[in-house]
Amino acid sequence: MSGGSRRTARNRGRPPTIDASDGKSHRDSRPVDAVRKVRSRDHGPIRLMDVSLKTLLWLGFGFLAFISVFLLIYNHHWESWHESPALMRLRRVVTPLQASKMMDLAQFQGEHKESLYWGTYRPHVYFGIRARTPQSLIAGLMWISMRNGQYFLRHVCQDSDDLSTYGWKDHNGRSYGRQLIVDHGLSFTTSFLKEKKEGSGFGGDWAVRLDLQNAKSIVHEGNEETTHLFFYIADEEGNSLNVKKQLFETRDATLLAFGTRNDIGGWELHLDSQRHVDTHFSGFRTHHMHNLTELVQGTLAFQARRTGELQLSDTIEESSNVVVIQISTVLPAKLDIAFVSGTNMKGSLVDQRLHSLTGEILSTRLDEKQKEFEDKYLRYFKLKDKVDSELMAVGRAALGNLLGGIGYFYGQSKIALPEGYTQKNGDKFISYWPAALFTAVPSRSFFPRGFLWDEGFHQMIIGRWDADLSMDIIGHWLDLINADGWIPREQILGAEALSKVPEEFVLQYSTNGNPPTLFLVIRDLLNGIRSSKFSPQETDEITDFLKRAYVRLNAWFQWFNSTQSGEFLF
Repeated sequence: MSGGSRRTARNRGRPPTIDASDGKSHRDSRPVDAVRKVRSRDHGPIRLMDVSLKTLLWLGFGFLAFISVFLLIYNHHWESWHESPALMRLRRVVTPLQASKMMDLAQFQGEHKESLYWGTYRPHVYFGIRARTPQSLIAGLMWISMRNGQYFLRHVCQDSDDLSTYGWKDHNGRSYGRQLIVDHGLSFTTSFLKEKKEGSGFGGDWAVRLDLQNAKSIVHEGNEETTHLFFYIADEEGNSLNVKKQLFETRDATLLAFGTRNDIGGWELHLDSQRHVDTHFSGFRTHHMHNLTELVQGTLAFQARRTGELQLSDTIEESSNVVVIQISTVLPAKLDIAFVSGTNMKGSLVDQRLHSLTGEILSTRLDEKQKEFEDKYLRYFKLKDKVDSELMAVGRAALGNLLGGIGYFYGQSKIALPEGYTQKNGDKFISYWPAALFTAVPSRSFFPRGFLWDEGFHQMIIGRWDADLSMDIIGHWLDLINADGWIPREQILGAEALSKVPEEFVLQYSTNGNPPTLFLVIRDLLNGIRSSKFSPQETDEITDFLKRAYVRLNAWFQWFNSTQSGEFLF
């Protein structure tokens, strides 16, 4: 998807201030001319009126209540009468459609929700992991590349990095993926595996395998170059992460970092290597996850100037919520990084789970997952014996990149104010409501965010591969419909997504829409039911999904009819 973005603002724009001082009325207070004398049998408190104190209090409370209601109604009508039609329309733009939310359906809860909790949901980086929650524990990979005698730190997908290759060869959209990266003299595979075992916390555990090779055509014996990798883990909630410094002083250390969260309980990150590696670390306190590249790069530059070594400082800031582990090794090398959750629970079986996520068992599981992916690809797209092996590999890579490019984002779109309006702080936008979006992306380097038009075409493929996954994505998009039936066509949610978009393309315009390609996927689901493609349970879930979606789809359709219609030509 291409095109400009829309702009949003958090605060409601105000009309010009109106001076109403002339409308005030003033009453003259008059002194009391005479005081009535009242005889009393006792010498109690002096009564100014023959009314009990309790009655006075009730009258006072009643008067205050009347004034409050009067002011509320007055202000409401004043605002309604004097607010411009443009601002009244804008208020509706940032108001959600009053309808049941798609993601509250029972089919998206329980096992389904947990099975999709962890994933490679950070498509803008070469390799990144996060959970489907607004403030997640995130992980990712950086490495140092050398070109023309200069060092470069790789992290965020950029065409200017001039990598020969990067992309997912396989990815099932849920629990497995295999990606090949070739960066000049370095070639390596990143494999991802997620599993739920007895003792795991919510969402289960995951493992990353890094299989590194020398991509140079000629390797001189005895001239081994050291490769520097940086694997990090960070907590967006700001929870402190821990490192046992003494572990990095031993040769057989496996524990890299550990901590705890409300969603998954205690967690640990471990390293398993078949050969010797040197490790260093740095811990940082920051809430700017979109600046992690600059944070690590700055630390390395400072250390290089101070010590002459290209390595992290082996220090950790107080209450660090980011831990970066430097792993230095010669090629070839195979590294396994395992993440286990629920480590603070009784019967967590941490050692057993770590064993199943590393070494030969991990190799076996990755091979099984790869074969499952290839077999399913042949069955679902009915390509066996129709195309040659080379074209088959291209098709698998296209599917793998689509599924591997699914991301989770959370934030607020920026909607442009009407022309001539500006907020008091100078902003020319108002903010959409905070929302999550689970979506595929058109391009990991140029457009690593949601585009409404593109998503319809994405889901025509993903829907054939995994209908439940596709409905989850469509449901997230439909929950973004506002009171007028409009969906911002480009979703730039959160600081990481914003960091990839030039400022002039951030704002979204409520007058602009994209062709409603999601209706193509709805049609495919209906056709699948008619042709008995789905099981009875799947049919029931799709039917429930479509029933709830009808209100939102109808509002969307009406928005197109009322705002995007053109002249009929015969």
